[in-house]
Amino acid sequence: MATTKDVALRLIIVTDQVNDAEAMVSRLRNSGIAVRPIRPESLDELAQALAQQQPVDMVLADYTCEHMPFEQVAKMVMGCGKDVPLLAVLDGVTDDILENVQALGAQAVALRERPQQFLKNVMTEWNDLDARRSQRRLEAQMRETQRRCDMLIDSSREPIAYIHEGMHIRANQAYLEMFGFESFDDIEGMSLLDLVAPANVGEFRDLLKKLSKGEAPPPRYELTAVDSEGGEFPAVMEFSAAEYQGEACLQVIFRHQAVEADPELERELARLRERDQATGLLNRQTFLKHLEDAVVDAGKNQAQYGFLLLEPDSWQRTLQGIGLDSVDQLLKAIADLLRETLGNPDEDTGIRLGRFSDHGFAVLAPGDHAQTQALADRLLAAFPARVFTVGDGSSTFSVSIGGVQISEKTASVSPVLSRASHGMQSAASTGGNRIEVFDPGAIDRAEAERIQAWVNRLRDALENDHFLFHYQPVIPLLGAPGGLYETFLRLEGDNGESVTDMSFLQIAEEHGLLGDIDRWAIGRAIEVAAARANSPKPVRLLVRITQASLTDEGLPGFIEGLLAQHGLDGSSLLLQVPESTVFTNLADTQTLTSALGKHRCQLVLERFGAGLDSFQLLTHFTPGFVKLDPIFMEDLAKNTTNQQKVQEITHKARDLGIMSIADGVQDAASMTALFSSGVDYVQGDFLAQAGPDLNYDFES
Repeated sequence: MATTKDVALRLIIVTDQVNDAEAMVSRLRNSGIAVRPIRPESLDELAQALAQQQPVDMVLADYTCEHMPFEQVAKMVMGCGKDVPLLAVLDGVTDDILENVQALGAQAVALRERPQQFLKNVMTEWNDLDARRSQRRLEAQMRETQRRCDMLIDSSREPIAYIHEGMHIRANQAYLEMFGFESFDDIEGMSLLDLVAPANVGEFRDLLKKLSKGEAPPPRYELTAVDSEGGEFPAVMEFSAAEYQGEACLQVIFRHQAVEADPELERELARLRERDQATGLLNRQTFLKHLEDAVVDAGKNQAQYGFLLLEPDSWQRTLQGIGLDSVDQLLKAIADLLRETLGNPDEDTGIRLGRFSDHGFAVLAPGDHAQTQALADRLLAAFPARVFTVGDGSSTFSVSIGGVQISEKTASVSPVLSRASHGMQSAASTGGNRIEVFDPGAIDRAEAERIQAWVNRLRDALENDHFLFHYQPVIPLLGAPGGLYETFLRLEGDNGESVTDMSFLQIAEEHGLLGDIDRWAIGRAIEVAAARANSPKPVRLLVRITQASLTDEGLPGFIEGLLAQHGLDGSSLLLQVPESTVFTNLADTQTLTSALGKHRCQLVLERFGAGLDSFQLLTHFTPGFVKLDPIFMEDLAKNTTNQQKVQEITHKARDLGIMSIADGVQDAASMTALFSSGVDYVQGDFLAQAGPDLNYDFES
């Protein structure tokens, strides 16, 4: 899916007012979508933006825009030759407006005053675009795969042909040679019946009719074939469903069958090729074919299957008890128990049982999740009750089982294998004798339980002080006195490791806990700064707050009370807020800045400069610092555009009496560019990583 925090939405916004554009960007960012916005001022700039090498993901165009009318914007987007969704931004919608925007080519409308509808339609169109791009990539890969398959078929010594409605549409050289034809032109369009001896034509015609109705082909079909000279020879045919140039067809493989060959022996050899020699079960290759068939059936016909992987627990200890020379005997005994428990798989039950790895076994059975779970329970219970007598010793053991419910949602072999393997390993790592079966239908229930567990954990952390800080130094380039650190919120983990706020902030926001968490962070920062206030190394701390705190009318009084309680000057506390959040809460930000300014507490405007008109904010209030968006640090030493932008921001900020911080510094070469740009402070993992201690030497 496209809409993740690791992928940025490259967005063109067409509006008359920059405030409207900033509001749209902020709405998307506040919902967790990274945005790279462009706001063209003219149709020429719009054309340039659409023509740039890096593809644009979406155009949001105000339907009432005057300097760039929607109709002209739509014509330009539709005519750019690229797959770019166009959304009409509206204050309200009527049938006439909806009909008009759709006629002009807009994929959807986004209502400015309906945030949920706005976000849903933007995400829907972005996901659809991502799906179309993925489909085009897959189609290209498919064409390349088909090309390679064609090359392999042409070079194969197996006689292979493709049959559509009983007629030849493709045949390789080995097939032509078998029947004595010089080129495919001699056989193109010829009926497959023409290559069958008269005695077998009637029966073979019936087979073709069954295949045309979608019935499964036989794994092996014996008949007498006829070559181009009329000579007859015994042959064996194998059928499989295929596709050629977009058409569903049959792939047919013809093989000579020597006159003296024993058909029963041939069948037995074919059966042995499918079996594992030690256990008599299906071997891995054959089992995977059955698994692929089940996955296809689930995808096309909405059938359901259960897939289970199982391994004996404490296998190495068991081997020490029985000896390596008895391994095959033990594997055979395990296979016998599995057959007994499953009730003659591979016969009338539809269950497939195979040896999947060195000491691992696999089961494939039709049925829903309840049936799959019941089958796994039977297998789990069967092992501890059985004593395996092998050689001179005996042993009993349990098994670990991992499984997947194969349905339309999981109709792909790779994730089925991966999830089952992960489940089996997880069961084994938590003591064994356990089952972990993944059920796609239980995802929603599990997600709800996971979220509630997080909510309970966060409330407990607030009540029992289970949050903590990590600190990253913010280093002055001009040697300013005192230590400055940014605080990073962490949650104590059960295993002694801390959990980053990215794991829980979204859940906290959805359940109204952000304001309480912000207050905890502010209170802890004041405690830490107060404890260091009279030491040789006092500190100032940056604390990130959220929109919940900006709109909290009681926050200034809360901070004032804590400062008075600890006897601390407010200059030790800096509250950090993203530019996008401030833009949509400007009045609240002004109120908070004014109230905190009485105590010398300053505001830090982070992720500054990536908006459409960042400096417009600074005409309404004055923060103490601006922290540059980390995007400007990407390859800074070589990126002259980023260098110019950094220099522009720092110079404008300095003229307004605002300090600047370069966040996300990546390398030593970037430091040289930052020195010349006039940045006041630098920060990043390259310089010093965040940690639990305030021990950076700012004087070195």
